[in-house]
Amino acid sequence: MTSADTMEHLLDTFASRSVTQSTDGALQGLMQKLIDSGFAGLPLPGQGRTLERWRTLAKVGACDLALTKIFEGHTDALAIVSELEPDRAPAPGLWGVWAAEPPFARIEIVDRQDDQVYLQGRKAWCSGAAILDWALVTTWDEQGLAQLVAVDLKQASLRRVDEVWQAVGMAQTASLDVEFNGALGHCIGLPGQYVDRPGFWQGGGGIAACWYGAACAFAGYLREHCTRPYHDAHAAAHLGAVDAALCAAAASMRETAAWIDGHPQSSAEIPVRRLRAQVEAAVTVVLEQVGRALGATPYCRNAHFARLAADLPVFLRQSHGHKDLAELGKRTAAQSNDGWLL
Repeated sequence: MTSADTMEHLLDTFASRSVTQSTDGALQGLMQKLIDSGFAGLPLPGQGRTLERWRTLAKVGACDLALTKIFEGHTDALAIVSELEPDRAPAPGLWGVWAAEPPFARIEIVDRQDDQVYLQGRKAWCSGAAILDWALVTTWDEQGLAQLVAVDLKQASLRRVDEVWQAVGMAQTASLDVEFNGALGHCIGLPGQYVDRPGFWQGGGGIAACWYGAACAFAGYLREHCTRPYHDAHAAAHLGAVDAALCAAAASMRETAAWIDGHPQSSAEIPVRRLRAQVEAAVTVVLEQVGRALGATPYCRNAHFARLAADLPVFLRQSHGHKDLAELGKRTAAQSNDGWLL
């Protein structure tokens, strides 16, 4: 069995586990195997192999979205460090990116020694907080500028707050709030550089690949149903709607990946905002059409289907819906309409 076959087997086994089976340690153990095998060493975005990177993210997304959230965060962190600090090798271990900035949770730099800084405050939506070794954390410096900081999560000055996550979907990501009480970290890049770099929006396309992979797996159950001799015409109609939506999203992903590789130092904001909107729309179609076609049975009797049904709507809300569409609309209005021409 090749290493690729081994990884496929590991992903398939994890995807097919029972809903009642405990995942304590299983997700972390699988992530370590993916890292040790080199499977998590994805091609960097914008270097000619962006679509290959996205295909791997989609493959993991088809397996399990809690795993995907940790896997995508780890691979994104490695890409960020490579872009902002090319001479700095990331420390060994499992990495994540904690960049949520809700108004009720904020981390500030309260002291520093060169690029070593001390952090105070609370960070929300910290995916993998219970299992990660390192995190890239968005913070605010003494001048009120955004600064990315790498933090060793084994410090006693960090406190994980575990009563905040109430959703059934994505519960296995262990997304906690984390309190920083003078925690030590080191700056990655310059103030503001995390958002301003080309890789910021390139990485945003990777999230769409995760959504897409999960939607394809969910849709696969309808496709399988329609190969059976007793399926009805209504199910076929639902599958037709799903096929049209997913093929359009796939075409957009291929086009956007090619654009990124052809313009590696340009901002991919408009192409990626457009891509995310298209994939979100496709996923919404898939969730509705598959559910209506198959009824309650797979939700109740198929563990993989049930997890996707619970996790995907939550993960999809990493999109900000109409707020994101409004931002895309503003930028579209400021440009020519050449993008609409055939």
